[in-house]
Formats: sequence, C-alpha cells, structure tokens
Amino acid sequence: MLLPTGEIVISDMNISDLRHLIQRGEGTYLEFKKKTPTPEKIAREIAAFANTKGGTILIGVDDYKNIIGISAYFEEEYLLYKAAYEICVPAVPIRIELIHAGPADVMVVQVEEAEKKPVYNKGKKKRLVFVREKDESILASDELTEVLKTRDSEEGVTFEYGEREQMLFRYLNEYNDITVLKYSQLINVTTFRASRILVKLVSAGVLKLFRKYETDYFAFSNVTGK
Repeated sequence: MLLPTGEIVISDMNISDLRHLIQRGEGTYLEFKKKTPTPEKIAREIAAFANTKGGTILIGVDDYKNIIGISAYFEEEYLLYKAAYEICVPAVPIRIELIHAGPADVMVVQVEEAEKKPVYNKGKKKRLVFVREKDESILASDELTEVLKTRDSEEGVTFEYGEREQMLFRYLNEYNDITVLKYSQLINVTTFRASRILVKLVSAGVLKLFRKYETDYFAFSNVTGK
C-alpha cells in the first residue's frame, strides 16, 4: 500500500496550549510517547482510540509530562502511517501536526473514532482488537469485540425472553452483575453459548458490558455506578 505523504502541517496549538494539554495527563483520550515505537506497537494505540471515542497521541512527550521533542520528523511520520494504514484493518485515517515547543518539536497525532468497528491489528496468528480503558490500550475480549460488531450492524437486534433470560434477570436483580463463566454455570450451557446470549442482550440495549478487576461483567444497562 502506498502510504500518505505530504508537507509538514503546523498545528494551530501554541506552546501554552500544548503544556495545558500535557498537564491533563494520559487518559482515555490522550497518550504520550517519547518517540514512535515500532508500527506494531503504535498501531495498538491508534486502533484502541479508533475503537473507543478517538484521541490524541503526543510524540515527543514522556510519561512524566516532560517535553523531550522528536529528532526525525519524517522517520516518525513513516512509522505512524505504516501503523495506521498497513497494520490497522481497515486503515485508520490519522492527522499529523507539528508544534514548535521552543528548542523541541512535538508531533500531534489525531485519531478519530472509527465509523465502522472494530478496527483490527494484524497479528502473527490472528487479528487483534484493542480498546482504550483509562490510560491504557488493552486487548478486547471476544465479547466486547462482538458487541463492537453488532453495534454497527444495520440490522436491528432482537432476542427471545425465555427461561435462560429469566434466570439471568433474576440473578442480576439479586447480585447486580455477572460474568460469562458464572452465567454459563447458572444456565448449564457452554461459555460460548452464554457469551452469545449476553452479547445479544448488550447489543439490544438491555445489558451493558464493563470491566472490573480485568474481567468483563454484565449488568442491566440502567444500573448506575458501573
């Protein structure tokens, strides 16, 4: 694939704007990198932002909020475009701008939320899906990956309210949330089958999926505090 190239775009942000942005710290929408790592590694950050709500990557800023600056703009640009257009599937359009921060220059990489999800990363054995959680780009579970797929489906999601769903709702009324493994044990089916039911209910808006202690949990979508 022919990677995009072009003239250096100078950001409308000034040094004061940059420092203000940096002081927010890394989070759901912001990531710091001293320099661009390998395309495979930076592709995780790009895909994670695209699969969540979009975000900004600052190249030339370390984890301690210090402006280090970049040394080779076009090398950094090449790695970023390779990640976004060759490692990410489908390709993720990114916008790269440059800020002159005194003696150092910082690259601002804007990643928009993907219109069609999920965005995958090419892996050695299979394609991977990453999402943004607080200040980390994490590997999405199979359930979250399926939720991302169905949310963008043009077909409406329907489900049957049968005995298995009744048992689930009774459990949630008592215990508030449930995992795939616990639900599979509750209704005596495989985890695959339990996962399919839960994902369908999330896609229908009945349940929501959230992470706790690095595990996916499901709860009623109208329950607050999760």
